[in-house]
This record gives sequence, structure tokens and C-alpha cells, in this order.
Amino acid sequence: MPGEIAVLVNPAARGGRSRGLLAPVLNRLRREGAEVSVILGESPQDALERACIAVAERPDALVAFGGDGMVHLAVQATAGTDVPLGIIPVGTGNDIADALGLPRKDTLAAADVVLRRRIREVDAARVGEDEWFASVLCCGFDSRVNERANRLSWPPGMAKYLVAMVQELRSFAPIPFRIGLDDEVVECEAMLVAVGNTRSYGAGMRVCPGALPDDGLLDVTILGASPKAQFLRAFPSVYKGTHVGHPAVTLRRARRVTLEAPEVIAYADGERIGPTPLVCEVVPGALKVLN
Repeated sequence: MPGEIAVLVNPAARGGRSRGLLAPVLNRLRREGAEVSVILGESPQDALERACIAVAERPDALVAFGGDGMVHLAVQATAGTDVPLGIIPVGTGNDIADALGLPRKDTLAAADVVLRRRIREVDAARVGEDEWFASVLCCGFDSRVNERANRLSWPPGMAKYLVAMVQELRSFAPIPFRIGLDDEVVECEAMLVAVGNTRSYGAGMRVCPGALPDDGLLDVTILGASPKAQFLRAFPSVYKGTHVGHPAVTLRRARRVTLEAPEVIAYADGERIGPTPLVCEVVPGALKVLN
């Protein structure tokens, strides 16, 4: 039997266009016998608190209905617990769902995955004591673009990030990083550093193309200092993962990664984490996902 399912909803996903997709999904779950409750917070913090309360009551699943940001929030509630995480991807990028092989363009097919109740154990990465991420943590050029974009009120959607990218390029300079990789320390100037539990972020940028969600390791991509013109030419290749052949790119793997850089804010799963220094550590099998 499908059992008791708590559905954590982001009504703002896809600019609010996901609202029309919710009712058919709920109907599918209920028609198959699931007892469904909907969690809709007044703010991200309120939604997280409600999700944690729901998980403490041990439902058969907590299902994130939204994009990677909503999945990130659901991961905070489910990581390290026995409550499985389901994903109905209705965001712009849906990178986490993509990495797990879930349907990204058919919400009813994603609902059927939830109903099937097949559980797969995957890794999650912990930042500090109480923050988790499932896909990629980024520091450097991309996180500074995020900071700029979040301060812009116009234009809407992805266009805001393009504007922020152009603005950031005018003043951006390589950043001195100190990177701990288990027992090794690397000091270098870099354009960006990405720590991946899975391969992509930002709507399909395969920054860590070899990252697997269940290998007990974090993939680290370091894009070293390079002229802006060269950086701009190389950057689009990240969508295919072919940037790894660029001479300025270094790939490493580790279980524990420390990052130190001046005036750099880290983002993970597209959400603001906070300033460095910080420590990322993979926790094998921390997440049970419906797959």
C-alpha cells in the first residue's frame, strides 16, 4: 500500500506555473490509496520547520514538489533519517532529479515513482554541523553571480542571472583559495571551485561530470586563474561537461573538503549557504530516495 505521504510544496516553482500541476499529482497519489497531507510554509524557514515536524511523525515518505531549492529544503528534513525522500520535479533545472534518473518532464510519471516505493540509498554532503546538500556546492565566480542576481529585482527568471553575469565579469578577478582535500592542502588562484555530490547544477551545468551520488566521495572541480576572454570561451562547455579537458581545470576527489577564500559566499543546490571558511563532508547512504 502507498501509505502516508507528506508533500512539501513550492507554489512559486517555474514562476508559479507549477500550481496547475499539483492537483493532478495529489489526485494520482490519493487514487492509488495514499493518505496525503500537503505542507505549505509561509517562508522557507517555516516550511522547513513544518517538514521536520512531519518527518518526526514518521510518514512513509516526504515528497518535494518543486525545483532543486525545494529538494534542498526536504533534504534538511530527511537526511540521516529513515524517512524516504520523493521528488516531483517542477522547477527550472531539476538537476537533482536528473542525477537520480527521475522523470523530469512528466509529473504523473514522477508520482508513480513515489507510489512504487522502491528505495535507493544515496550520499549527501554535510556543511558544518547542520546543513546538507545533495548536488553541488559552488564558490567563486558562479556564487558571486548568484549574490548579484539575488539583489536584482529585474529582469525576471533566468534573464536576471545573465545580467548579473555580465555585471560580475566587469570587476571579477581570480580568487586565492586554500582547499583541503582529506589530508592534502592545495593553495591556488581560481575562478571557481565546485564540490559535487552529483554532476550538475544551475539548470544543467555539468561542472562535476563524473560525480556519482552513491560512491562515498565528493568530486572537486577547480577552474584555475585564466584571462577573462579565455574563461568566457571555456564556460559554455560546462553544459556538456567537456570543460574538464581545459588546461586550467583540475579534478580531484575526497571525502572531506575544506574551502577558504576571502569574501566568498558559498551556494549549494542553488541555495545560499554562507561565507567561507567551510567544511564539506560526504555521508554515505545519508539519504533514502524513492527511485
